[in-house]
Amino acid sequence: MRLRACLLASVGLTILVAPADAQLLTVDHPGQYTQEDIARGGLFYTANCVQCHGGDGGQISGIDLRRGLFRRSQSDEDLAQTITRGTPGGMPAFKLDPAELTGIVAFIRAGFDTSASVRVGDASRGRAVFEGKGECVACHRVAGKGPRSAPDLSDIGIARAPAMLERAVRDPSAALLPINRPVRIVMRDGRAIRGRRLNEDTHTVQLIDDKERLVSVLKKDMRSFDVVTESAMPAYATKLSSDEIADVVAYLLTLRKQ
Repeated sequence: MRLRACLLASVGLTILVAPADAQLLTVDHPGQYTQEDIARGGLFYTANCVQCHGGDGGQISGIDLRRGLFRRSQSDEDLAQTITRGTPGGMPAFKLDPAELTGIVAFIRAGFDTSASVRVGDASRGRAVFEGKGECVACHRVAGKGPRSAPDLSDIGIARAPAMLERAVRDPSAALLPINRPVRIVMRDGRAIRGRRLNEDTHTVQLIDDKERLVSVLKKDMRSFDVVTESAMPAYATKLSSDEIADVVAYLLTLRKQ
């Protein structure tokens, strides 16, 4: 049991070369998991992994399984290989039956959300959609390139789990974090400022306005300050196919600048 408890303790220490025995995952398409897979993985995690990784997956320094933060960026196949083969850093090789292996990878990729179903497509196709049909580069910045009118996505693959990314693409308003909500400020002199809030303290609000200018506003000079709960980003549930959304999610997961 102790061996199982420490099974994932070194996940992320190394990326192994894909072996010939590619039957590590039992799903028809790598990266696609059902709620049943995730629930099975959740039971396995609770029974065998909590002692080392903790209930939220972040008990080991440098690793946060729930957020998908490893010591090195990894694909689903890399995770499966690490779990089954161990690492030179001290994690033992461990044999799981196919359902257990699929389940634990699914549970990690779902961000510990057993109500989610995760589908991750092809990253290269996702990038093409991101830069083309989706027109995401018109607003988002990646790796120092692009506008600042929307949140920078350079490390979104670390910050968001796949299920969260899928929800954000399908229905941005439902997944909008409070800090990313657009704001509309009317100053006492009648000027209106629209933009994205970056920070707020007792006396000031800092935002980047719709012309990509960094603005700091004193609250005492405001006539009104409204936080908009609807995202300026369009909902892609009706604009992209399920396959295209899965591909975009796969591309976003590769964005892991630290």
